[in-house]
Amino acid sequence: MSDLDELRATAHPIRLRLLSLLTGAAMSAAESGRELGVSQATASYHLRVLERVGLVTVVDVVRIRGGDAKRYRHLSSARPFPPEPTPAVAGDDLRAEYVEALVDELRRRSRLRTGGHQISTDAELWVDPETWRRVVHHVGQASSLLHAAAQPPRTPGTRPVSMTAALFPMRRR
Repeated sequence: MSDLDELRATAHPIRLRLLSLLTGAAMSAAESGRELGVSQATASYHLRVLERVGLVTVVDVVRIRGGDAKRYRHLSSARPFPPEPTPAVAGDDLRAEYVEALVDELRRRSRLRTGGHQISTDAELWVDPETWRRVVHHVGQASSLLHAAAQPPRTPGTRPVSMTAALFPMRRR
Protein backbone atom coordinates (compact mmCIF):
# COMPACT_ATOMS: atom_id res chain seq x y z
CA MET A 1 0.00 0.00 0.00
CA SER A 2 1.14 3.53 -0.65
CA ASP A 3 1.68 6.35 1.81
CA LEU A 4 -1.39 8.03 0.29
CA ASP A 5 -3.47 4.93 1.06
CA GLU A 6 -2.39 5.10 4.72
CA LEU A 7 -3.11 8.81 4.89
CA ARG A 8 -6.54 8.28 3.34
CA ALA A 9 -7.28 5.49 5.84
CA THR A 10 -6.43 7.67 8.82
CA ALA A 11 -8.45 10.67 7.66
CA HIS A 12 -11.47 9.68 9.74
CA PRO A 13 -12.02 10.30 13.49
CA ILE A 14 -13.32 6.78 14.19
CA ARG A 15 -10.26 5.21 12.58
CA LEU A 16 -7.94 7.44 14.61
CA ARG A 17 -9.76 6.35 17.78
CA LEU A 18 -9.54 2.69 16.74
CA LEU A 19 -5.78 2.96 16.27
CA SER A 20 -5.42 4.41 19.77
CA LEU A 21 -7.77 1.84 21.29
CA LEU A 22 -6.08 -1.11 19.60
CA THR A 23 -2.64 -0.11 20.83
CA GLY A 24 -3.48 -1.26 24.35
CA ALA A 25 -5.37 -4.44 23.55
CA ALA A 26 -6.54 -6.72 20.78
CA MET A 27 -10.28 -6.27 20.32
CA SER A 28 -13.03 -7.49 18.04
CA ALA A 29 -15.32 -5.18 16.09
CA ALA A 30 -18.06 -5.73 18.70
CA GLU A 31 -15.70 -4.97 21.62
CA SER A 32 -14.19 -1.89 20.00
CA GLY A 33 -17.62 -0.69 18.88
CA ARG A 34 -18.93 -0.89 22.46
CA GLU A 35 -15.90 1.00 23.77
CA LEU A 36 -16.22 3.74 21.15
CA GLY A 37 -20.03 3.94 21.28
CA VAL A 38 -20.56 2.89 17.66
CA SER A 39 -22.25 -0.14 16.14
CA GLN A 40 -20.38 -3.37 15.47
CA ALA A 41 -21.01 -2.85 11.74
CA THR A 42 -19.45 0.62 11.85
CA ALA A 43 -16.43 -0.61 13.81
CA SER A 44 -16.06 -3.61 11.48
CA TYR A 45 -16.10 -1.40 8.38
CA HIS A 46 -13.41 0.93 9.77
CA LEU A 47 -11.30 -2.00 11.00
CA ARG A 48 -11.34 -3.50 7.50
CA VAL A 49 -10.16 -0.17 6.05
CA LEU A 50 -7.28 -0.05 8.54
CA GLU A 51 -6.42 -3.72 7.96
CA ARG A 52 -6.38 -3.25 4.18
CA VAL A 53 -3.56 -0.68 4.49
CA GLY A 54 -1.69 -2.63 7.15
CA LEU A 55 -2.31 -0.34 10.12
CA VAL A 56 -4.06 -3.07 12.15
CA THR A 57 -3.50 -6.82 12.08
CA VAL A 58 -5.73 -9.75 12.98
CA VAL A 59 -3.92 -11.30 15.96
CA ASP A 60 -6.54 -13.78 17.10
CA VAL A 61 -9.80 -15.39 16.01
CA VAL A 62 -12.19 -16.38 18.79
CA ARG A 63 -15.34 -18.49 18.59
CA ILE A 64 -18.41 -16.54 19.76
CA ARG A 65 -21.98 -17.84 19.55
CA GLY A 66 -21.26 -20.19 16.67
CA GLY A 67 -19.28 -17.61 14.69
CA ASP A 68 -15.71 -16.39 14.46
CA ALA A 69 -14.70 -12.96 15.76
CA LYS A 70 -11.45 -11.46 14.54
CA ARG A 71 -9.45 -9.58 17.15
CA TYR A 72 -7.38 -6.71 15.76
CA ARG A 73 -4.31 -4.94 17.12
CA HIS A 74 -2.36 -1.82 16.14
CA LEU A 75 1.18 -3.04 16.64
CA SER A 76 3.48 -0.17 15.77
CA SER A 77 3.68 3.45 16.71
CA ALA A 78 7.45 3.74 16.51
CA ARG A 79 7.55 4.79 12.88
CA PRO A 80 6.58 8.27 11.72
CA PHE A 81 2.81 8.39 11.45
CA PRO A 82 1.31 9.18 9.10
CA PRO A 83 4.19 8.79 6.66
CA GLU A 84 4.84 11.77 4.47
CA PRO A 85 3.01 11.17 1.20
CA THR A 86 4.72 11.57 -2.12
CA PRO A 87 4.19 15.05 -3.54
CA ALA A 88 0.84 15.19 -5.30
CA VAL A 89 -2.20 17.41 -5.41
CA ALA A 90 -4.25 14.50 -4.03
CA GLY A 91 -1.76 14.26 -1.17
CA ASP A 92 -2.47 17.84 -0.17
CA ASP A 93 -6.22 17.16 -0.12
CA LEU A 94 -5.73 13.99 1.94
CA ARG A 95 -3.39 15.75 4.35
CA ALA A 96 -6.09 18.38 4.90
CA GLU A 97 -8.65 15.61 5.61
CA TYR A 98 -6.25 13.99 8.05
CA VAL A 99 -5.69 17.29 9.86
CA GLU A 100 -9.47 17.81 10.09
CA ALA A 101 -9.86 14.32 11.59
CA LEU A 102 -7.12 15.15 14.12
CA VAL A 103 -8.83 18.43 15.01
CA ASP A 104 -12.14 16.63 15.59
CA GLU A 105 -10.43 14.01 17.75
CA LEU A 106 -8.57 16.65 19.76
CA ARG A 107 -11.86 18.49 20.41
CA ARG A 108 -13.45 15.25 21.64
CA ARG A 109 -10.52 14.49 23.92
CA SER A 110 -10.35 18.06 25.26
CA ARG A 111 -13.92 17.74 26.52
CA LEU A 112 -12.71 14.79 28.65
CA ARG A 113 -9.76 16.67 30.18
CA THR A 114 -9.30 16.42 33.96
CA GLY A 115 -6.76 17.73 36.45
CA GLY A 116 -3.35 16.19 36.99
CA HIS A 117 -0.05 16.31 35.16
CA GLN A 118 -0.43 17.85 31.73
CA ILE A 119 1.41 19.91 29.18
CA SER A 120 0.28 21.80 26.15
CA THR A 121 2.44 23.67 23.72
CA ASP A 122 2.11 25.39 20.41
CA ALA A 123 5.07 26.74 18.52
CA GLU A 124 6.05 28.04 15.11
CA LEU A 125 9.78 28.61 15.49
CA TRP A 126 13.07 28.75 13.62
CA VAL A 127 15.61 26.24 14.95
CA ASP A 128 18.81 24.63 13.73
CA PRO A 129 18.61 21.14 12.14
CA GLU A 130 20.25 19.39 15.13
CA THR A 131 17.76 20.83 17.61
CA TRP A 132 14.90 19.80 15.30
CA ARG A 133 16.27 16.26 15.00
CA ARG A 134 16.56 15.97 18.81
CA VAL A 135 13.03 17.25 19.42
CA VAL A 136 11.52 14.83 16.87
CA HIS A 137 13.51 12.00 18.46
CA HIS A 138 12.35 12.82 22.02
CA VAL A 139 8.70 13.19 21.06
CA GLY A 140 8.96 9.89 19.19
CA GLN A 141 10.41 8.26 22.32
CA ALA A 142 7.56 9.65 24.44
CA SER A 143 5.00 8.30 21.96
CA SER A 144 6.68 4.88 21.92
CA LEU A 145 6.76 4.79 25.73
CA LEU A 146 3.04 5.53 25.98
CA HIS A 147 2.13 3.00 23.31
CA ALA A 148 4.32 0.29 24.87
CA ALA A 149 2.68 0.85 28.28
CA ALA A 150 -0.89 0.97 26.94
CA GLN A 151 -3.34 -1.36 28.69
CA PRO A 152 -6.80 -2.55 27.69
CA PRO A 153 -9.54 0.04 28.36
CA ARG A 154 -10.70 0.28 31.98
CA THR A 155 -7.83 -1.86 33.37
CA PRO A 156 -7.78 -1.34 37.16
CA GLY A 157 -5.07 1.10 38.19
CA THR A 158 -4.99 2.87 34.82
CA ARG A 159 -6.53 6.07 33.57
CA PRO A 160 -7.22 7.32 30.06
CA VAL A 161 -4.69 9.84 28.78
CA SER A 162 -4.22 11.70 25.54
CA MET A 163 -1.14 12.64 23.55
CA THR A 164 -1.38 14.57 20.33
CA ALA A 165 1.75 15.75 18.59
CA ALA A 166 2.18 17.05 15.08
CA LEU A 167 5.77 17.99 14.31
CA PHE A 168 6.71 18.98 10.79
CA PRO A 169 9.14 21.30 9.00
CA MET A 170 7.50 24.20 7.20
CA ARG A 171 8.19 26.00 3.95
CA ARG A 172 9.89 29.34 4.16
CA ARG A 173 7.54 32.21 3.48
